[in-house]
This record gives sequence, structure tokens and C-alpha cells, in this order.
Amino acid sequence: MRTGIVILPEHPWPAARRHWLRAEELGFHHAWTYDHLSWRSLRDAPWFGAIPLLAAVAAVTTRIRLGPLVATPNLRHPAVLAKELMTLDHIAGGRAVAGLGAGAAGSDARALGGPPLSPARRAARFEEFVALTDRLLGQDRTDHEGPFYTARGARTIPGCVQRPRLPFIIAATGPRGMRLAARHGQGWVTHGTAAGPGELPEAEVLPLLARQSALFGDACEQAGRAPAEAGRMVLGSRLVPGLTDSVDRLLGFAAECAALGFTDLVLHRPRPSGVFAGDVTAFEEVVAAAIPQVERLKPPPGG
Repeated sequence: MRTGIVILPEHPWPAARRHWLRAEELGFHHAWTYDHLSWRSLRDAPWFGAIPLLAAVAAVTTRIRLGPLVATPNLRHPAVLAKELMTLDHIAGGRAVAGLGAGAAGSDARALGGPPLSPARRAARFEEFVALTDRLLGQDRTDHEGPFYTARGARTIPGCVQRPRLPFIIAATGPRGMRLAARHGQGWVTHGTAAGPGELPEAEVLPLLARQSALFGDACEQAGRAPAEAGRMVLGSRLVPGLTDSVDRLLGFAAECAALGFTDLVLHRPRPSGVFAGDVTAFEEVVAAAIPQVERLKPPPGG
């Protein structure tokens, strides 16, 4: 099982640089940041742009894979996003990964104007968003006329370092999104439900993940691919507060997730207070001890 970390884009660059380099030193396989204009309880706090931040991180790191988690249609046009992701992959030397999500209702959805969308319309928009971004990154020139997006002679040259394009990790919690992930994604990611961080009762977390993992396996089979071909990622510390309180607690949860077919466990770097609050020193001690043991965990054969 691979491990990843989310570092919120709230730190001025000198501090951010230290945090991301430290994530690489600790042995995390991938590192992510949220792609929003503002976010929940931190809406009026410092918050930097995800793609410029990731480009800066790509220039100072050497091993860790990097990406937004997740880029959404709330803020992004596929033609612009594809160009930015292509560029990020070049700066990173082929280490970029694109987390993609449908985008929830909220401040980001309202920031650029336009009428609010129903859940069904958001899902339809996301399907077009993913399919068009896939096409844009896989060919030099793209023309597209759809219900949500237009692209006329859009160029994506020279293309990604990774071929045919950088990997997509597609966020989904229900069958429609999982079918999309099975068609276009190299992996699927879940944060459980639309509830805020830590709001789902802990006793409900693993049963929910079991149901979702089974649904994704079904979606893969319907798409004609082996379930084990696609990665399955869970945002663990968004679901379970205090997950890194001890090595045993973290390893226990990781083992349960691996048994459910998950291939990647993502944690959040602790903040001094508020959401994801915790002690950074204790966090680093736990993950440094746990990561080598987590990496030995494997999902059951066949996913």
C-alpha cells in the first residue's frame, strides 16, 4: 500500500517549501493539495493557487509524485487545465498526477457566476470535463462542441512526459462517478461522503468504504477492465480524526483498507488548530515508523 499526504495551500512559499520537502524526506509516495479558491472554515484565511504551488514544488523535489486533489469544473476549463497539467508534468519530470472531481455546491461553485446546477447536471458536466481533458492530453489538437464546453483547435503540444498522458485519479462516491473513474481513471479516490472532515461516525467508516470499494470493482468489470488494474485511494485522516495518534492505530486502519482492496492511503499534514489540527512532530514520528510497514500491505488478489 502506498502512502500520500495532503498539504493545504495556506503557507507562504518559504514555509511551504520546507513542508513539501519534508514530505519527500519522510517517504511519502505522493503529495497533494486542494484546488479551491477558498475552502470551508478557512475561507477567509490565506489560501494560494494549487497549480502554481505544485509547479514550484515540482522544481525543488525529485522523487515524490504531485497533483491537485481535486481539480474540478467549478473553476477549470478542460483546455486550460490540460495545458497546465502538461506543463506541470514537464516541470516534475513525469511525476505529475491529476486528481479530478465533480465539484460540490458552495462558494467555489458560485464564485464565477452562472446558475446553480442540480446534482445530475453537475455529474453530466463532470463526465464531459473528464472525457474532454482526456482527449486534450492525448492528442496535439482537439475540437469539441458539447453541452458544457467548447474547444476549437486547442493545442496541447508537446504533450505530457508520461505517455499517453499523466494519470487521472477520479473522485467518486456513487455508481455514476465510479463508472467514469473505471473508464478514464488510472485510479479512484474517495473521501467517504459529502460530510465535512471527521463528521462521519468512526464506526460507519469501514462499512462505507467496503460498499464503495465493491461498487468500484463492479464498475471496472462493467467497463471491461480487471478491478486490480486501477488504484483505489482513500483520504484516511479526513474520515478518521486522530488516525496518526499512534503507529498501531495507523497500521490497523491501513490493514483494514488494504483488505478492502485499497492501494493508497492519504493523510493530511496537521495544522496548529481547527480542521486537521494536530502536533506535527508527533505526526512525523508516527508516519516515519509506519510508512515502511504500510508499504508491505497488499490488497487481496484480484482487487
